Amino acid sequence: MTMFLPSTSIGRSRLCASVHTPYLTEMRIVLMGYKFAGKTSSGNTILGREEIKRTVEIVKRQGEVAGRHITVVEAPGWSDRALKERREAFKQQIMLSASLCPPGPHCLLLVIRVDTAFKEKEGKILNGYMKLFNQRVWSHMMVLFTFGDYLGDTPIEQHIESEGKTLQWLVEKCRNRYHILNNMTWDDDAQVSELLEKVEEVVVANKGCHFKMGRTFLPEVEAKKKGEPAKAKEKMVNAEKQSKNIKKSTSKNHKITTKQ
Repeated sequence: MTMFLPSTSIGRSRLCASVHTPYLTEMRIVLMGYKFAGKTSSGNTILGREEIKRTVEIVKRQGEVAGRHITVVEAPGWSDRALKERREAFKQQIMLSASLCPPGPHCLLLVIRVDTAFKEKEGKILNGYMKLFNQRVWSHMMVLFTFGDYLGDTPIEQHIESEGKTLQWLVEKCRNRYHILNNMTWDDDAQVSELLEKVEEVVVANKGCHFKMGRTFLPEVEAKKKGEPAKAKEKMVNAEKQSKNIKKSTSKNHKITTKQ
């Protein structure tokens, strides 16, 4: 069985054995995960303020935390149905999420609840979403466990081991990088400072590079943005035509009825 040591020791021994972790004055983070996973609460915790409630839209927020300028982008929540029925639309949303923190995120936090089972089904759905990215994404990923108060005194490492192979596979895919937040105490500076240190270690592991979506991704997003006003105008024109046709049809029927 794989032994999961505390994430801080894993990070420092594997990632920073001979490299001093830099102090980033700017940090760009994207929060991803299932619906109701705690992404909005995590954003509130990271920024140290309860600013917004849960939303289905992409949300970008910024703030100063521990001397750093932090950008947090929350991507729309995942679901099995959305992946099957709206794959292309979701892909565009993901691209847009990354484009909102140019030139790219330093780290993508995969938000997972500790009070909900993460088994084979959940792993397959997650893997389906991750295939929307290129393979380099895993080197910038970290698992962010939420609802940490649920575990009580149980160490997160013990939870990972007891949960089973699927969760262990995910943690290993993320290079054994993980962190746990208690979103009930969003003003706890210590847990946030530790998370930001781990994000810095991700940057060190990637030689200072941020995650790049690919050469064709952002142009596609920009093309979508430029095409939206034209599509909206076209819809309006079509609606007006349809309204006029309905009025004409109604007028003709009224005349016929009157003659009779």
